[in-house]
Amino acid sequence: MPTDNSIPSSNTAGANLIALGGIGLVGYGLMFLIRNFTRFIELGLTPERIGGTPEQIRAFSPHLYNYISHLQVAVAGLMIGLGVAVSALAWRGIRAGQRWAVWAAFGASMVAVVVAVPLHYVYGLAALGHLGPIYLVVAVLLVGTVLAQKAVR
Repeated sequence: MPTDNSIPSSNTAGANLIALGGIGLVGYGLMFLIRNFTRFIELGLTPERIGGTPEQIRAFSPHLYNYISHLQVAVAGLMIGLGVAVSALAWRGIRAGQRWAVWAAFGASMVAVVVAVPLHYVYGLAALGHLGPIYLVVAVLLVGTVLAQKAVR
């Protein structure tokens, strides 16, 4: 481990990347929340891809529109909460060299991704503009986890 404080250790670099990934989750969740109330359709998806404009969905079934909206707000809240937890684990636990914090941050994030992403492909909603931000967050979390894990061994 470097003794010069100007060079970050792999633990610090890993913790910083994991915290950045958590901040990315918070940002993506906030974007979901804002888009729900301004455009309704999620980032990277079009009315053609989902089968109608927000107005058409609301006209067809106001209850369905409200149901979709409440799910989007719930997903946004869960994503924001996960991002806060991941950032806190990185900032305090991983920086302190706690191996469990590395795996808690990574594991919780990966459970969310493994549950959420596959149906996007099944339902034809796997547009890069839609899933690209989460793939970027996963890449940042993966690199951060590898760096931090090497340091806490």
